[in-house]
Amino acid sequence: MALILIGGLLLTVRLKGLQFSQLPRALRYMIKNEDDGKGEVTSFGALCTALSATIGTGNIVGVATAIVAGGPGALFWMWLAALFGMATKFSEGLLAVKYRTIREDGHVLGGPFYYIERGMGMNWRWLAKLFAFFGMCVGLFGIGTFTQVNSISGAITGFFDPDKSAVAFSLFGMDYSIATVVASLILAVVVGLVVIGGLRRIASVSERIIPAMVVVYVGFSLVLIIANIQMLPTALVTIVQSAFGFQAAAGGMLGAIIIAMQKGIARGIFSNEAGLGSAPIAAAAAQTKEPVRQGLVSMTGTFLDTIVVCSMTGLAIVMTGAYNVPGLEGAAVTTAAFQAGLPFLPNEVTAFILMLCLVLFGFTTILGWDYYGERCLEYFSNGNMKAVKAYRWLYIAAVFIGPYMTVSAVWTIADIFNACMALPNMVALIALSGVVVKETRSYFARLKAADGVEANMAPRPDDAADWKAPKDPGAAAPAGLDDDLELEPSL
Repeated sequence: MALILIGGLLLTVRLKGLQFSQLPRALRYMIKNEDDGKGEVTSFGALCTALSATIGTGNIVGVATAIVAGGPGALFWMWLAALFGMATKFSEGLLAVKYRTIREDGHVLGGPFYYIERGMGMNWRWLAKLFAFFGMCVGLFGIGTFTQVNSISGAITGFFDPDKSAVAFSLFGMDYSIATVVASLILAVVVGLVVIGGLRRIASVSERIIPAMVVVYVGFSLVLIIANIQMLPTALVTIVQSAFGFQAAAGGMLGAIIIAMQKGIARGIFSNEAGLGSAPIAAAAAQTKEPVRQGLVSMTGTFLDTIVVCSMTGLAIVMTGAYNVPGLEGAAVTTAAFQAGLPFLPNEVTAFILMLCLVLFGFTTILGWDYYGERCLEYFSNGNMKAVKAYRWLYIAAVFIGPYMTVSAVWTIADIFNACMALPNMVALIALSGVVVKETRSYFARLKAADGVEANMAPRPDDAADWKAPKDPGAAAPAGLDDDLELEPSL
């Protein structure tokens, strides 16, 4: 976490706060694809593939987990990590496109392993292999499967069989509901049908689901915030005070700050994946010829994931005080918050909408991480596609296993593998920060020059006083000018 924060701060300084000054441009680029770029999917499709992996259960379950464990201040540190993380995500997307490889058949492979190998040199190939290995593991055992499926099955079981009265079997002293078993089977089958189709099918599904589910969840959250708007100022004060330990007892301030930072940053990284090295794998496949442009598009993913979606969850939980309810964890905290904040809706309706959002968030994350894992394995195995196909079946099996693990176990495993994956990526980003700065300056210099040319090519006023004679001596001057007057040709 320290390395990711330091790296994000360094890149923010070197890029002169680009994530703030260029955010409007980035949001425009997000929905405007390039016509003549090379790649496998559109720029928006690549972003949706990345968002499918980032907007997941972390936005609902992860935020709740962070606030329950670290207090409301965890949300503040989540925001801070995201603001620095936008510079990190920009750099990842830029380097992914700059150092990617495009085969003759149009197949694209890029990401941290290639910008380590081609940017830092072949002597660092071992670091690229290390990243690829841990990327596979994160997909199979971390963000990609266990955490998502565990949260999905927990939400489905909590809605359809909250008392676990319909027990299918018991394992290691835990009772598993029929709802859990059915949910894991259906999920494994649906995931299998999509991932076997490869990147284009994943991107196609993501482009349809991601925008719709974000609009539904954010809209649902805004209704809660507006309905309880009088609580918003107090909630914001509580978040800031908790972040700096002002609410802790005497002598416990430092400990409260550290816990809030740890939980907030860890869950923020889990949610937006800035610095993890996952998003650039999807960014490399974008149909673009400008690395900086794709970097800008990539950084909007962190903005949408954390600053928008995670904030909705966090504010709902803090405004309603659901984090103080004893005995609740994970999705149950968020459900309790929305039920308390929307008393005019039946509890069953609120719980169903949240369950649906959680299922869709988790489902798309599973799809996105299958693609990441496959690309990591493709690099690690030197292009062995048989190994990639075997990985897909292992991935589907891991989806089926996920619901039968404990909540604490899956989040601990995910954090460990996240760290292992982030380490080589952050080393590369810091080492190649000079390349990022150089490419960025070049791109914006070219944009400025192009804007200047367009301005010079704009139609001149017809007023004779504003007219400049063209280079062509045969061209006629506008009426009203003295034919004998010599005019200096314009540049």
